[in-house]
Amino acid sequence: MTKFVRVIDTERCFGCRSCVAACAVENHFTPDAPWNVMMEYETGTYPNVARNFVTMNCQHCEEPPCKAACDAAGFKAISKNEFGVVLIDYEKCKGCKYCVATCPYGVPQFNDKVAQLYPGKEKTAYETVEKRHPTHAKRANVVEKCTFCWHKLEKAVQSGQIGLIGKVPEFTPTCDLVCPVGARIFGDIDDPNSTVSQYIARKRATQIKKEFGTKPQVYYVLKGGEY
Repeated sequence: MTKFVRVIDTERCFGCRSCVAACAVENHFTPDAPWNVMMEYETGTYPNVARNFVTMNCQHCEEPPCKAACDAAGFKAISKNEFGVVLIDYEKCKGCKYCVATCPYGVPQFNDKVAQLYPGKEKTAYETVEKRHPTHAKRANVVEKCTFCWHKLEKAVQSGQIGLIGKVPEFTPTCDLVCPVGARIFGDIDDPNSTVSQYIARKRATQIKKEFGTKPQVYYVLKGGEY
């Protein structure tokens, strides 16, 4: 089997937000509905304090509460594919926001408008939804979120190059490519020899908010056992 996960090393992250900017460019998210956000918080007692940074994107849970809520409502707009990627079908989404209410990570974003990438009277050819991947063919009043850059992973799957996912830029989520300090790693956790599997084991990375039983597929290397 193949299951894709991400590990984020908060001991390395210094809050440059390159991953946030890269996601915005790659996935064209509307500013009011971000797919990747940087959270900041302080630890310690003055004068011995430190500023910490944690990026939050979809956790692509094994037991996604967003999908359960959507299924219960009868819309079935959220799916989880064989590689562990949770996706939203914009054509099926009714904008009920049940997924927004049930996600313990605050990930799903209701988007009441679709901004043009390049403001002007007419859309450019690049903005024509028919020429873009379904995960980018957005419309107003639906919910959006990180897709693990499925439009890139799908190319590897369709071309029989799954083994290159997380190894070459063409088949790797863009946010993971741009981190200047290597704080983000993506790959197949079912392969014990993969970089991501070995990193998780060596750095004792963990999932956050495990008490919700969601079994997230994003792992964090935390400072001093935080959370």
